[in-house]
Amino acid sequence: MPVRTSQSSQAGRGKSVGLGLALASALAFGGSGVAAKPLIEAGLDPLHVVWLRVTGAALVMLPVAVRHRALPRRRPALLAGFGLLAVAGVQACYFAAISRIPVGVALLVEYLAPALVLGWVRFVQRRPVTRAAALGVVLAVGGLACVVEVRSGLSFDALGLLLALAAACCQVGYFVLSDQGGDAGEDAPDPLGVIAYGLLIGAVVLTAVARPWSMDWSVLSGTARMNGTPVAAGVLLAWIVLVATVLAYVTGVLSVRRLSPQVAGVVACLEAVVATVLAWVLLGEHLSAPQIVGGAVVLVGAFIAQSSTPAKRSTDPVASGDPERELSARGTGI
Repeated sequence: MPVRTSQSSQAGRGKSVGLGLALASALAFGGSGVAAKPLIEAGLDPLHVVWLRVTGAALVMLPVAVRHRALPRRRPALLAGFGLLAVAGVQACYFAAISRIPVGVALLVEYLAPALVLGWVRFVQRRPVTRAAALGVVLAVGGLACVVEVRSGLSFDALGLLLALAAACCQVGYFVLSDQGGDAGEDAPDPLGVIAYGLLIGAVVLTAVARPWSMDWSVLSGTARMNGTPVAAGVLLAWIVLVATVLAYVTGVLSVRRLSPQVAGVVACLEAVVATVLAWVLLGEHLSAPQIVGGAVVLVGAFIAQSSTPAKRSTDPVASGDPERELSARGTGI
């Protein structure tokens, strides 16, 4: 009995630590757009902000990449997919979107990813999905219609919405990639190594696309305005790199090692709430009551789809979760 009690208490502490890490990850990810938008409005191109974010994080994670230097030979396709989709693609499209539409709206559009993944599973892979997952899709799409104000003729910038949708598609692409080799067991790559090399690959790709040598570097030595309040641009950049990227990814990985993917996915839904609240308070981006209700419905739909994901790979009906958490959940699982 004492041994069983000790094991139970250790498991409880592990879950508490995992929940704390998952919450920290959601908070860190949720603040990225709020910190990036003032830099964009100060004169930096969205692609340049993405390049700074990814390259800075890649340099911080370089020791991890060195530690897992055999990984590129073992899983080149996985690393290329992660770098192109989950790092470069998602971040570039998201930052370009928030330069045209509110941060909260852009992130809520990204939460269509579970619905899009279900479409891929059902119509491309021709695998059945659960009724609960399908209900989650319906709720997410209906809630999104409220968020983007379809009845008023899409009052938001259409290109901005398309860019946010492209970010969701990049997440879907990564999920499809992560679904390969999920049964690798002990041969599965360490997720921190995948993140480190994904950031390095993303930095290389974004260097060619963003052309940072043409960036107005003087912006970084000045100040940016956050809803009228001057903030040092260097402080915002440090937050984006260290907190919203490195800390967010690492805590997300560590949290899922202590929690089930479903629980971590539920906590991850707080990211959209955090982003919306921070954008409201710090950037003055107010949403209407119908938009708030619609956002809540989107999150409920994402939660239902996430919680409908089966615990093991099988022929059972499937649904999707957040790609970043899905990588950490599999462990390993790609």
